Amino acid sequence: MKLPWRPLRTLLPALALALSAAALTAPEAAAAPSDDTRASQAAAPAATAGSGWNDYSCKPSAAHPRPVVLVHGTLGNSVDNWLVLAPYLKNRGYCVFSLDYGKLPGVPLFYGLGPIAKSAEELSAYVDKVRAATGADKVDLVGHSQGGAMPRYYLNFLGGKDKVNSLTGIAPNNHGTTLSGLVTLMDKIPGARNALGGLTPGLTDQAIGSDYLKKMNSVPDTVPGVRYTVIATKYDEVVTPYTSGYLTGPDVRNVLLQDLCAVDFSEHIAIGTVDRVVAHEVANALDPANATPTTCASVIG
Repeated sequence: MKLPWRPLRTLLPALALALSAAALTAPEAAAAPSDDTRASQAAAPAATAGSGWNDYSCKPSAAHPRPVVLVHGTLGNSVDNWLVLAPYLKNRGYCVFSLDYGKLPGVPLFYGLGPIAKSAEELSAYVDKVRAATGADKVDLVGHSQGGAMPRYYLNFLGGKDKVNSLTGIAPNNHGTTLSGLVTLMDKIPGARNALGGLTPGLTDQAIGSDYLKKMNSVPDTVPGVRYTVIATKYDEVVTPYTSGYLTGPDVRNVLLQDLCAVDFSEHIAIGTVDRVVAHEVANALDPANATPTTCASVIG
């Protein structure tokens, strides 16, 4: 049985220090689900067409010709990670999809825990599924945390560069973090430490010095033909230092959230789950030709 990750209500009071919680929370979509909704999600596939995304009948428009595939972070899932961003993009005319990946046997509550190279294979299969359903030649990828970094394996080693137009990483762990940062992540998610009992491949692969990162660091950060955007927060306590998420190479734009809105105190989880300033900047990354300035006021857009 699939049960979702529920950190959002614990994060909103902290975010209110920066911006009003009402503005940061997308109308209806970001509200905490009722018991009936949770039961429905447990019994049915996540993010069905009725929820506004993962609608496989959606056909990209001329204005937004590529579907957007959202890639959740470690310990996240295809629903809760995107309760703000998915409706935000859907309401702007995008075909939006999200997947679950990295499930470990015997760990029913959390995702993104398997070996990252294996998770990249799951992403590859999912992108092919979305392309076949929509008729699109390429997709745009948007990921949070591990979900912003793992696609680089797909792009570099699994042929993804021919199927992807852009990758936008929100607090991605591109060049590794400390074990203490990964433990911090476990402690931030209710029930994670007890459920896991210890670090898993999806966590240890992200630690500085891992074999996975040695392979990733053996190739350039980027591949030709793909646009990259990294959105980081200086209050990141999981990806440490936060600058380890930045990329170098052609067609790269590294963005610090606090340069867009100095009073936005979003940390690692909030930046990828409830921050509408980030949502606006993601929309800019997806459609740079029609980008508009991202500021604190962007939460009302």
